[in-house]
Amino acid sequence: MQPRLPATRRMLATVVGLCGLTLVAAYLNKARCAGAPFGEDGRSIIFDRIKDTQVCYSDIQFLWLGRGIDQHLFPYLHGSITPDGVLVGGSVEYPVLSGVLMWLGAVGANDDAQFLAQTALLLAPFGLLTAWLLGRLAGWSALLWSVGSPLVLYAFHNWELPVVAASVGAIYVVTALPRWPLRRRAVLAAVLLGIGFCLKIYPGMFVLPLVLFVLTGGVAGRELPASVTGRYDIRGAIGVAAAAVVTVVAINLPFAVAGFAGWRASITFQQQRAADITTNSIWYWGLRPLFGPGAGNPATGNLGAGTTAAENAAAYEHAVSVTSPVLILLSFGLAAWLGWRRHQRTGGYPWVQVSGAMLCGFLLFHKVHSPQYTLWIVPFLVLVAVPWPAVAGYLVADVAVGVWVFRYFYALSNDGSVVVVENVVQFGVWARAALLVVFYVLFLRGELRSGPARPDRSVPTPGPVTARDGRLVPAVG
Repeated sequence: MQPRLPATRRMLATVVGLCGLTLVAAYLNKARCAGAPFGEDGRSIIFDRIKDTQVCYSDIQFLWLGRGIDQHLFPYLHGSITPDGVLVGGSVEYPVLSGVLMWLGAVGANDDAQFLAQTALLLAPFGLLTAWLLGRLAGWSALLWSVGSPLVLYAFHNWELPVVAASVGAIYVVTALPRWPLRRRAVLAAVLLGIGFCLKIYPGMFVLPLVLFVLTGGVAGRELPASVTGRYDIRGAIGVAAAAVVTVVAINLPFAVAGFAGWRASITFQQQRAADITTNSIWYWGLRPLFGPGAGNPATGNLGAGTTAAENAAAYEHAVSVTSPVLILLSFGLAAWLGWRRHQRTGGYPWVQVSGAMLCGFLLFHKVHSPQYTLWIVPFLVLVAVPWPAVAGYLVADVAVGVWVFRYFYALSNDGSVVVVENVVQFGVWARAALLVVFYVLFLRGELRSGPARPDRSVPTPGPVTARDGRLVPAVG
C-alpha cells in the first residue's frame, strides 16, 4: 500500500488541483465566444452576437483588435494616443508588463480564438501559484480562491492573475519565511510589489504599510536588527521603499526611452477615462444623477448635443476627477494611521491588514471598478479572518455585477426592457460598496488566518535573541 500523504501535502494538492479544474472551467466559459467562422480581421463572428447575452465576453478577446495585437506589434515602442483618446500604433492602456504579456499571448496567433487560448495557457500558472501560496498561508481557506465564482468569471477576463500572484507572493515572502532577516524578506517583497505595479498598479499601494512594518521592527516589534539602537529601523524602511522604486524605474525606463509617446499614452488613456456606464462605480450610479442630463456620457460634449448637457457632463467629470483621488488618499491615510494605532497597542504593525483596507478604499472610490478587480481582494478575504457570511454576501453582489451588467448592456443596445436588469446591477454595485466599507473595518481589526507556513498568530523571532530596552531583538543583524 502507498503511504498516505501528510495532511499539509493533501491539502495543497487539493487546493491546487481544484484550482486547475476551475481554470479549465473559466477558459471554457470564455471560449464559448470564440471560434470559426472568423472575419478577415481574425475576429470570431459569434463574439458580437453572444458576448453579452451568454456572458462570455472577455477583454482578452475584445482587445485582439484595436491595440495592434492582431498585427503582432511590440507594445508602446511606436504607439501614441490621438487627441480624441484612441490608442494607436501598439500602445495599450495597461502598465508595461501587462502589455508584454498581451504581446506574448498573441505570438503565432492568427485569430482571437488562438489569442484567447494562448493567453489562458500563459496566465494559468499564475493562478495555480496563487492557490499554492494561499494554501501555505491560510490552509483550507484557500479554497475560496480555488473554487470561488470570481476565478470562473474573471480568470481569463483580463490579465489579472500575474498581478495577484505578485501581491500574494510578497505577503508570502514576508510572512512565511521567518528564518530570513526582516530586511531581506521585505526588500524581496518590495521588488515583487514593484513588479506588480508594472502589471496593474494596485500592489504599489502596499509598499507604504510594508515600509511601516519594517520601520517598527516587524512581527510584534521583535525583528529589529541588532545594529538599530533606537525604536525604529529607519535605514531598513528606506531600503524597502528604494527597492520598490528602483524596480519600477528599471522596468519602465527602457520603454520610456525607446518610445516615450507610446509609453506615456497608456497613462494618458487612464487619466482621460470617463466614469461612465462601463465603470460599474458608485460615481456613475450615485453621483451622476445629481448633475442632470448628459452627465456620465463622454460623447455629449464632443457631439455638441446642447450646452446644458455638455456642461453637466463636464461638471460631473470634474467632480469625479477631484473627489475620487482625494477620497482614495484619505482612505489610505486613515488605514495607515489606524494600523499605527494598533501597532502602539500590540507592538506589531499589521501591514497585511492595512494593505487589504487600502485596497478596499481604492476599489470603493476609484472611478473605475471593473468586474475582474474582485480577483484582487479575494486573497485578502482568504488571509484575514473575516466572517464567512460577509464573504458570501460579497460574492453574491459580485455575481450581480459581473453577470448582469453584460445583460444590461445588451438590453440597452437592443431597446429592450432594462428595469429588472438595471435593478440587479444597482443591487450589486451598492451591496458591494457597502461590504467594502465593512471589510475596510474588519481588515484593520482582524487577525491573519493560520496555515502550514503560519501555524499560529505570530511568527517566531528568527535566530538567537537578546533583550534591549525591554524588547527582544535578534542578537545578530
